[in-house]
Amino acid sequence: MIGISGLLVYLAIKKEFEPLLLLPIAFGMLITNLPLNGLQKPPIYELINGKLITKEAGGLFYYLYKGVELDIYPPLIFLGVGAMTDFGPLIANPSSILMGAGAQFGVFFTFIAALLLGFTKQEAAAIGIIGGADGPTAIYLTTKLAKELLGPIAVAAYSYMALVPLIQPPIMRALTTKEERTVRMGQLRKVRKVEKIVFPIVVTILVILLLPSIAPLISMLMLGNIFRESLVVDRLSDTAQNALINIITIFLGVTVGATAKAEIFLQMQTIKIIVLGVVAFGISTAAGVIIGKIMYKVSGGKVNPLIGSAGVSAVPMAARVSQVVGQQEDPGNFLLMHAMGPNVSGVIGTAVAAGVLLTLFG
Repeated sequence: MIGISGLLVYLAIKKEFEPLLLLPIAFGMLITNLPLNGLQKPPIYELINGKLITKEAGGLFYYLYKGVELDIYPPLIFLGVGAMTDFGPLIANPSSILMGAGAQFGVFFTFIAALLLGFTKQEAAAIGIIGGADGPTAIYLTTKLAKELLGPIAVAAYSYMALVPLIQPPIMRALTTKEERTVRMGQLRKVRKVEKIVFPIVVTILVILLLPSIAPLISMLMLGNIFRESLVVDRLSDTAQNALINIITIFLGVTVGATAKAEIFLQMQTIKIIVLGVVAFGISTAAGVIIGKIMYKVSGGKVNPLIGSAGVSAVPMAARVSQVVGQQEDPGNFLLMHAMGPNVSGVIGTAVAAGVLLTLFG
């Protein structure tokens, strides 16, 4: 496990595979596998005169991990993500939501595969959500359905998010032709401010009414977005985008990494989860690209299928990968803003998929 931690540190620093996520996870993994550090020990209480007194405080990671267990960190991460997200490309091109929805196919495919491998429905649902490439949503759903699997699922989800630039390109190239990869898409229309303000309000109302179980994530995501788009609370928007999300990312990354103890990870069940996770992610990527190819045909060659891979909710990593792969074929092709449409719809889509699974099996 220390060797794996070293590999992740290498990928974060040398290869720059999303170091903001991978580096704290890797370091947490390193710390937890060093002996006798006491960072995760629970507090010791003593009953004195009918009062419960703390005899000995717990370790640092014990308290930081409460933010994961009590579903505090995921909604706060979503608040920051919402403040950083521009839903304009999705509003300007509503059809891109089809690619974000198509990318959720990997979630449900892997759910079925996990059932066939002997996992319970609750465990299979938690494993399947890895395919959405959304760490906070994976943590949120797992704490509700299969808390005992939180460590392996959280590490798998965040590791695969960080490895988007490594996993996605071969799948994208395998499923598209050179002609498709070189399609240049037209300019998106300018989205009015009122549309950007109404959008998060409408999404919040619809999703929470239909899937109240996912309200903490969706409400925080859209609250952060309203901070951004209202242009009247710059201080709140700046805090959510920078200080808050950076602090929570450190806490979440280190504590998630600290769940990767050797005695937990070096088991067949964990290996199955890691394998199912990469299958989920690969199928979600492929499904998004296939939806993109269908839209390429229907539109008469006006949609570049590469943007379909951004339907997973790793924002903005997946959109940047679409841009990079597209420019490898045509250096003058700019797909980033077009890819952001499926990308941000993937965030909503994964949250909705989690809500459906939680409603069915929670």
